[in-house]
Amino acid sequence: MAARIPRLLLISALAAVTIAQTGCSSLFFYPDNQVYITPDRLDLAYEDVWLDTPDGETLHGWWLPAEGEPRGDVYFLHGNAQNISSHVLNVAWLPEAGYNVFMPDYRGYGRSTGETDLEGALHDAEAGLRWLGERSGNSQRPLYLLGQSLGGALAIALASEWVPRQENPGLTAVIADSSFAGFRAIAREKLAGFWLTWPFQAPLSWTVTDEYEGVDRIGDISPVPIMVIHSVRDGIIPIHHGLALYEAAKEPKQFLRTDMPHAGTFMLPEYQRALLDFMKGSAETVPR
Repeated sequence: MAARIPRLLLISALAAVTIAQTGCSSLFFYPDNQVYITPDRLDLAYEDVWLDTPDGETLHGWWLPAEGEPRGDVYFLHGNAQNISSHVLNVAWLPEAGYNVFMPDYRGYGRSTGETDLEGALHDAEAGLRWLGERSGNSQRPLYLLGQSLGGALAIALASEWVPRQENPGLTAVIADSSFAGFRAIAREKLAGFWLTWPFQAPLSWTVTDEYEGVDRIGDISPVPIMVIHSVRDGIIPIHHGLALYEAAKEPKQFLRTDMPHAGTFMLPEYQRALLDFMKGSAETVPR
């Protein structure tokens, strides 16, 4: 046993060094380029979208047009694993409800070029929103920013700068579903849950910037309405993260407590209706 303890400490130290060298990026990004399902297999019309980022990457995304006259546009930022083809089911119901959907892949995901990192993903989220603004032109349609899990954290960071700068297009509402209170906060929590990295949870979490912590930024989204969605059954990101975000948000705000697996909110029609009601109410109260 005495000989085994130093060996375990060595393994832990090697794991810590490996994670530190990547800046803990591996905790946030799990991309692949496999095609899981395409919108046409869900009887959805769609267009492939290609857009260039200011730093030279090319992002791939899908534009899902609304059925009939559009009620608004939804900009969807997906979670940290796989790519848009595994996340499309989360928004496949929105075109039938009358909403256009634009969903891009971050760099390194799917058919997008580059390698993933936090700063890059934040740049990609902004580039996608600017593309959507150009696509919409002078349209006065409501615009909703919807992010799930990692996408929710990116959405909060993006909106917290977009709204104070009064950028165009203006946001009608922001929705953060199954998201975490902050990048450094969730990094430390996940590191503490793994025995190899538990001894190094504090110093390793410091390699993650605290510049984009959601609880510090979500208040800057006001007066744009925000909905925070979180499940009591979320085994990936516990509900205390959602509650912390909601507490830090300013009015107008709404909390939707669900009972679904992580990021499985919109599998149930009742939660779809709750989101649609929030979106409709936001469009009626926010001047365009």
